[in-house]
Amino acid sequence: MRNITETVKHLLIINGIFFLATLTLGDLVYDLFALHYPRNPKFQIWQPLSHMFMHGDISHIFFNMFGLYMFGTPLEQMWGKQKFIFFYLSTGLGAAGLQLLLYYYQVGQVSDALTDFGMNALQIDDFYQTAYLPTAAIDQIGESTLSGGFNAYRSVMVGASGALYGVLVGFAMIFPNARLMLLFPPIPVKAKVLVPILILSDLFFGFSSYSIGPIAHFAHVGGAITGLIMMRFWKKNDSNANRWDL
Repeated sequence: MRNITETVKHLLIINGIFFLATLTLGDLVYDLFALHYPRNPKFQIWQPLSHMFMHGDISHIFFNMFGLYMFGTPLEQMWGKQKFIFFYLSTGLGAAGLQLLLYYYQVGQVSDALTDFGMNALQIDDFYQTAYLPTAAIDQIGESTLSGGFNAYRSVMVGASGALYGVLVGFAMIFPNARLMLLFPPIPVKAKVLVPILILSDLFFGFSSYSIGPIAHFAHVGGAITGLIMMRFWKKNDSNANRWDL
């Protein structure tokens, strides 16, 4: 087991504190710190940052924190704490940004359809609060489209998975031939092979109806894309080897 680095240790502690708070205070913590759709009354300006320290259950936080320890530690050892935390938080924000863009599209699609149906802004806002619509509107627009927009407006996003995907991309680009052991089946796979497979899997499930559970697949993709852009920018500007510690 490698020695844990300072920033990774602090991130694990902060995530643990937030998780204990959710177990103790429940919905109050989710209302304040989970990421809500920006037009939702529960949205707060700090939520794009705070949501990445929130988790839904014990398995969610365990796998994210185990991944942060395994893949974040060697990156911090190479980069130093300042550069690593900048990378980690940036990929988390990038993950939230792409998922919110998807939600914005879904809500906008439904709002435009309801406007075309003849509903005014107050009636549309009432739909997002109560889910009530005239039967004629449901028949004209379709339950699937309406459900997508309604769920996007009422979405609650939590987890460090988006930032972790950025970390995975960074790890795979620096240690492409590192062998990572799969759980099912238990075989070793090189990082440069496994990480693209994970990202492509999220793209597949994000665009299909086969997703299991409320997983924000495009947040994973957003974190990975942000990590890729940052890594390529640093490589182009020869800053990958430079530590940011003071």
